Amino acid sequence: MYIKERDTSENKKRHGEHLLINLTYIGKNIELKSGVELTRALEHWRRYFDESGLVSALVINEGYFVQSIQGPRPAVNAALAKIVNEHFKIIPNIVKVEEIEACTWGGYLIKHLTSSVEDEEYALKSFSAGSDFNPYLMKSTQIECFLKTIFEDNKSSNF
Repeated sequence: MYIKERDTSENKKRHGEHLLINLTYIGKNIELKSGVELTRALEHWRRYFDESGLVSALVINEGYFVQSIQGPRPAVNAALAKIVNEHFKIIPNIVKVEEIEACTWGGYLIKHLTSSVEDEEYALKSFSAGSDFNPYLMKSTQIECFLKTIFEDNKSSNF
């Protein structure tokens, strides 16, 4: 006979649901298309993150992406596994994992870097180590500051 564990706060603590983490990773923008396909993919992930109790800040351009995922440790780990399993061409490069006291992102935030003057100022002059935006050339502290700067003025720019 199978005995189901009671859903008490003590049982939840056994799996780390009470611990919040921030996981930041970078990747190459191999799969992400533009237009309708990209919109559908981003909407799929927005719903998944919302249902999982996660928040995120995602910056994408034509070549790369940077994402910070925040929430309960098991949910963040499940999201990372889902990203790897569903997008086998994406090999996330983990930049930073840390426990946090509270989530800082206001939902599922997205910024698509373009060739605009404003985006060039953020990406190239302030944070990038080269003439083009390439997070692989950035230190983890630069990536963290980059995300905070991109989204500090618009915390509520949910997709």
